Parts: sequence; C-alpha cells; structure tokens
Amino acid sequence: MNQARPKVRLSRALGIPLTRKCTKYFERRPYPPGVHGRSRRKTSDYQVRLLEKQRLRHQYNISETQLRRAFDEAARSTGKTGEQLVNLLERRLDAVVHRAGLARTIYQARQLVAHGHFTVDGVKVDRPSYRLRPDQVVTVRERSRTKPPFQVAAAGGYAPDGPTAPYLSVSLSDLTATLLREPARREVPVICDEQLVVEFYSR
Repeated sequence: MNQARPKVRLSRALGIPLTRKCTKYFERRPYPPGVHGRSRRKTSDYQVRLLEKQRLRHQYNISETQLRRAFDEAARSTGKTGEQLVNLLERRLDAVVHRAGLARTIYQARQLVAHGHFTVDGVKVDRPSYRLRPDQVVTVRERSRTKPPFQVAAAGGYAPDGPTAPYLSVSLSDLTATLLREPARREVPVICDEQLVVEFYSR
C-alpha cells in the first residue's frame, strides 16, 4: 500500500518514528505537524483509541481493510484478542523480511516481496500479506541476490539495532530467515497499546 504522506510528517502526527531516518527529525520536533502542533488540545477517548489503531496500522504499512480483517480473525481465536492481533500481523511475510534485516524499512520490504524477490520453502511468494507458519523458511531468490538491496542486507546494512527477534533464526550472509515459532507480544518491537485497538473496534 502506497503512503503518499511524507513519513516524517506522518511520524509526528502519530507520535512515533516510523523509520530510522525519521528518528532524528522526530526528536527535533516531537509534536504534531501544522501551526497548532505545539498547542495543547484536549483529546477524547475516541481520539486516543483511534490514534493507537493508526499507530499499529502504519507500523505494519497496511490498509484499514487489512487491519480490520486481522482483528476479526484475532477476535475469533483463543487467547487475548490484542495479543493475537499483533501475532497475526507480525507473521506477515513483509513484516518478517523487515524484522530479519533483509529490508531497510517495512515499505521497502513490501515492495521487494511484491516484486517477487523471495521464496517461502522454495516457492516464490509475491504477496506481502502471506502469513508464515512456524518452521517456514524465507529466502531471497538466487537471481535476486546480486541486486544492490540484497548486497547491503547480506553485509548487515539493514540489521536491527538490537538483537534479532528471538522467534526468528536469521542468516544474513545466506539471505535467509526462519520463523521458529509464533511471536509473543512482549517480543514484538511494536509501539502500541493493543488493548486500545481492541476497544476501538469493539465500540
């Protein structure tokens, strides 16, 4: 999904940096864009929940329809709905590609997947929304490995700042990532109070 809105302005509106590049600009102006960005505005309960839903949606770069569909599926499953929702989103192919350090941002991950540069268990998959199951292996296709983005990835240029997510096994030199198990909410580095998202959709 193309986001026409500039990422820095969107980050400031949401109150979180969406990319590494946005971080320095966000730290310099950590308030919403526009002439009234610095002024205090009283927010309603609805606005608080809406903002949290938008934060979650934009961190995964998905449409409202996709998020609502994932929420409905999470609500039908056992366990806490909010945690199940994050679990479903985190197992998207583009999210795993980004989290593994095979792409610089979630936006780049979506584009690379859509252009058919990845296989899952040896089969080409070009749907960013494809949901991985435990033990499935994501690999950059042989014909794509010489392209600049993957050369950078193999050298660790897109590797996360901290340790690799514990639910992933990653070999950047081989340009592969394996989903070891379903992620627990505490392990997913997403800035969101998912309970507020549940309350937003349950109103």
